[in-house]
Amino acid sequence: MEIIEITSLEHPGLEVYSKLTEAQLRNRLEPEKGVFIAESPKVINVALDAGYQPLSLLTEPRHLEGDAANILQRLRNIEKRNQSQEDGSCPNSIPVYTGSRSLLTQLTGYTLTRGVLCAMRRPQPRPLEDICRGARRVVVIDGVVDTTNIGAIFRSAAALGIDAVLVTPNSCDPLNRRAVRVSMGSVFLVPWTWLGENYQSDLRRLEFHTVAMALSDNSINIDDPVLISEPRLAIIMGTEGDGLPTTTIADADYVVRIPMSHHVDSLNVAAASAIAFWQLRNR
Repeated sequence: MEIIEITSLEHPGLEVYSKLTEAQLRNRLEPEKGVFIAESPKVINVALDAGYQPLSLLTEPRHLEGDAANILQRLRNIEKRNQSQEDGSCPNSIPVYTGSRSLLTQLTGYTLTRGVLCAMRRPQPRPLEDICRGARRVVVIDGVVDTTNIGAIFRSAAALGIDAVLVTPNSCDPLNRRAVRVSMGSVFLVPWTWLGENYQSDLRRLEFHTVAMALSDNSINIDDPVLISEPRLAIIMGTEGDGLPTTTIADADYVVRIPMSHHVDSLNVAAASAIAFWQLRNR
């Protein structure tokens, strides 16, 4: 492992931390080259535990023998394992870049959480059938674009027994740096994948009944016994402002509401998802 002290923002290899946008990191044209950034030692360790492939590390010098010490040892072990493989699919050397806090802040544009970042290889999307095999409760994130909400939904999904997370293409990328951090690494713990345009038909083909979370005239309360008795449910959560499209609501098997008080019209999607996951959990 090579520890590289940087003194310039233009040091080769740092582009992934400074110059590439989230869209460029994702690299839709060549998905096999996609990268994402994991931030903070705890989140990086969760990703490593889940088998994600590290490409490089960026940290403040004081963390080399502190918060990042165990990560460095894990990277050494990964390098040894990679060197024993002959297919060349994993890097034999994982560079560790280190520099002053002020320089790293200039480089990334934000103050690092716990002073450690790790660039990791983005995994290939898994087929919907694989993700849903054996699942009883899944959530569909439809059009949610706020990174904080995405991270919070994943954290609730992992904590409250959701078997898989399914994301529409018009939603925020779950591997967005901030979404990953807010989720506290939960995005690495719950299987997830992207959905197609006619996802309700796809889910019914897999024997799921769909539940659109919406306040409408024909909605039923979230504690209705019929919901709990369903063997497989797909809970659809909509965007922060307008909620779910009317066509999505019309196509759903159930339209479900969380009763409100004090003239509050609705909850934030992250808060509503936690309530829905708990109430509709597989029993």
